[in-house]
Amino acid sequence: MTVKTRKSPKLPGSRPAGTSTEGEASARVREMFSRIAPRYDFLNHALSFSLDKVWRRRTARKFRRILRRTDARVLDLCCGTGDLTFALERARVHEIRDAGAHRFPLIGSDFAQPMLDRARRKGAAHAHSTVFATADALHLPFADASFDLITSAFGFRNLVNYEGGLREIARVLKPGGEVGILEFSEPGAGAMAGLFRFYFRRVLPHVGKAISGNKEAYEYLPGSVAKFPGPTEITALMRKVGFTSVHTTSWNFRSVVLHTAKLPQD
Repeated sequence: MTVKTRKSPKLPGSRPAGTSTEGEASARVREMFSRIAPRYDFLNHALSFSLDKVWRRRTARKFRRILRRTDARVLDLCCGTGDLTFALERARVHEIRDAGAHRFPLIGSDFAQPMLDRARRKGAAHAHSTVFATADALHLPFADASFDLITSAFGFRNLVNYEGGLREIARVLKPGGEVGILEFSEPGAGAMAGLFRFYFRRVLPHVGKAISGNKEAYEYLPGSVAKFPGPTEITALMRKVGFTSVHTTSWNFRSVVLHTAKLPQD
């Protein structure tokens, strides 16, 4: 299958300004997110008017059928400070309803250590059982066919190789396992979509810079969304890698998209 590509990215993944190779891009992304970790949660909630919490809860609910299984193994990739990981855990507690039931702990992974440090502190403060592990999403330290569900919220876009990331997800998923990737996208047409686009490109970077003190990270954000493949392209790429039942669900004037798919049974 031929995957459509946009003109802008000459390479198949995120490329912050001033980088030309996957190694340089990966190092720059890790550095940016490590620097903004102290203000990351506040800015996420403030800049999205707390809608990011709603999107994560909706994503977790999409996988209730898996989460109600006590034997399900779940990995949240590019987890940042753990908000989707914790949303998945809360959804699982709601579905299982048996505090004494044995269950495998959810795993959250990220390659920016300061993000994981904050995730661990949040988990300890609220008695979460989640385990956090430092890991590069393109080179995961897990065996083949390890997980029933793999998710990612607003982190997949930052990978330096999107196809490589999907292939690594497919490698560590069990046959029949599912994936859910929540990401920003260029909004659709219409006045409200135009207003959101103006806010995202013109207002958000200045507010983010003022609060975090990091200009680069919040200029990178709208640029990375503009260059990220659209839902049709991601769907084609997921099918190329071998996923089936590929589906997209969009919210917020199509500026937020949940991509879901399954790995075929053997």
